[in-house]
Amino acid sequence: MRLKGRHVVITGASGGIGEQIAYEAARQGAVPVLLARSEERLKEASARIEAQTGIRAPYASLDVSDRGMIEAVVSQLIADLGAIDVLVNNAGFGVFRYVEDIDLDEMERMFAVNVFGLIACTKAVYSHMKERGSGHIINIASQAGKIATPKSSVYSATKHAVVGFTDSLRLEAGRFGIFVTAVNPGPVETNFFSAADESGEYVRNVSRWMLRPEAVAKRVVAAMMTPTREVNMPRWMDLGSRLYRLAPGLVEKVAKRAFFQK
Repeated sequence: MRLKGRHVVITGASGGIGEQIAYEAARQGAVPVLLARSEERLKEASARIEAQTGIRAPYASLDVSDRGMIEAVVSQLIADLGAIDVLVNNAGFGVFRYVEDIDLDEMERMFAVNVFGLIACTKAVYSHMKERGSGHIINIASQAGKIATPKSSVYSATKHAVVGFTDSLRLEAGRFGIFVTAVNPGPVETNFFSAADESGEYVRNVSRWMLRPEAVAKRVVAAMMTPTREVNMPRWMDLGSRLYRLAPGLVEKVAKRAFFQK
């Protein structure tokens, strides 16, 4: 009953982890609010959620790299819904390239979506949550934000930024009854890799360890409206990141060959 009737706003909700979080939230009695660029895909996802759970899932088109659009959409949602209880900053993308092959325009787009858009969405709901004295901001980061590996320099940089922003926000927001959680999954079986790994080599190398988006969604929804600091998946990768913080040189030496399997 913890989530019954709660409004859960999810960016990047037209597929992958975002859509699965919406399904799971609806199953727990929450009202998922879907945001993404493609209105047609949102409409289809909303219809599937309602058909499977009986919960109506409102939706609105949003490009998180457009700050003006974020302010307008969030203001309208607050007016329509009355309250935003949970914000899941899930929108993001990555591209794996060696440094000499980095496309600087692509780099700017990655930061615009993964970092600046996430911060702008957070800021848009933050004052509203402060006034109400409750809320939960969940930022989908990545294990790449804890361990940077070859070919993921820009993507890892964006996720390092998300982890840092989330840690600071958690301390600030806790004074006002707002929970803040970082979600750090390893590779997830979604269409993320159609852009991130055009060669398919990385997916072939790690396919046996890839997480199912449904499993990630269940962990995220289970954490909603609880003082959960982080969600880290899978467990063995979380242990690796902890060891990396203690002995980075050792981990890089031992795991170097594995790190290059992108």
